[in-house]
Amino acid sequence: MTQPPTGPDEIPALPDKPTGRRTGLVTAVSIAAVAFLVAAAVLVSHLTGTGSRADAAGRVTVKIGTTDQSSDFWPVLTRRAAEEGIDIELVNFTDYTQANPALAQKQIDLNLFQHLLFLANHNVADHDTLTPIGSTVVVPLSLYSKKHTAVAQIPRNGRIAIPNDPTNQARALLVLQQAGLLKLKGGGSVLATPADVDTAASKVRVTPVDAAQTVASLPSVDAAVINNNFALDAALDPSKALYGDDPSKPEAEPYINVFVARAADKDNPTYRKVAALYHEEAVKKAAIDASKGTAVAVDRPRADLERILASLEKTVRAAH
Repeated sequence: MTQPPTGPDEIPALPDKPTGRRTGLVTAVSIAAVAFLVAAAVLVSHLTGTGSRADAAGRVTVKIGTTDQSSDFWPVLTRRAAEEGIDIELVNFTDYTQANPALAQKQIDLNLFQHLLFLANHNVADHDTLTPIGSTVVVPLSLYSKKHTAVAQIPRNGRIAIPNDPTNQARALLVLQQAGLLKLKGGGSVLATPADVDTAASKVRVTPVDAAQTVASLPSVDAAVINNNFALDAALDPSKALYGDDPSKPEAEPYINVFVARAADKDNPTYRKVAALYHEEAVKKAAIDASKGTAVAVDRPRADLERILASLEKTVRAAH
């Protein structure tokens, strides 16, 4: 991110006042020049919408926050956007808690790192109104092990590491329930916590850790539920995962990954163009390839995304 200046810029000396008499022609020309510049600025604003920045050539720069700047699909999307006159500037964040505040504070124009449930939790907790403007993919949340090659090999009272952030923690518990390793009271929900585990009816115990540490925990636990980006960064083979949820099922709706904007910018044509470019075949293929074929592309209307988000926010509020 661009750092603020450390002190006031030096103010240059003003030029000497002209000694000649001003003429009506000069005044008229000056007024015409100012009118032209104002008209040009209005035109640029109309073409790009609020928030984005256009240069003299009409190109627009859009700053996008992400947690996976190294993913192979970004160069493809950046190249296509450039062909449309949009220069994408990526801003990488080291953890999931940074990109939404940066967007709310206008340090970036969009972000792409989160699913709808994560966004719902942020909006409720921070009284925010960030909104999805385009869907991308659903990626599985999978169970990996360095000690076992099948779910059935995990022993009774085996220890499973899970992410400790609320949204991924709940999803991890649901994954373990689907795998037959534990039971959640009442069947669980998108807000489940370890307190909801029916220990008497469960085969394993869970240990919440920071999501970024789930890979590092593998040698000391029987298995770990690991977010796809951390698994790929660690060169884990998704085909060797012991279990994963199904991204194509309706139950995966809360986990649709989305481009997110401030509510005031949700109709910005430049931002919506960037989101639409994601679904061009070359970009989509690069994104799925980057996930080692595990991601499922999702192209849902914005109204659907807003409806799902509103429902999730209602659920989150009710739990608080």
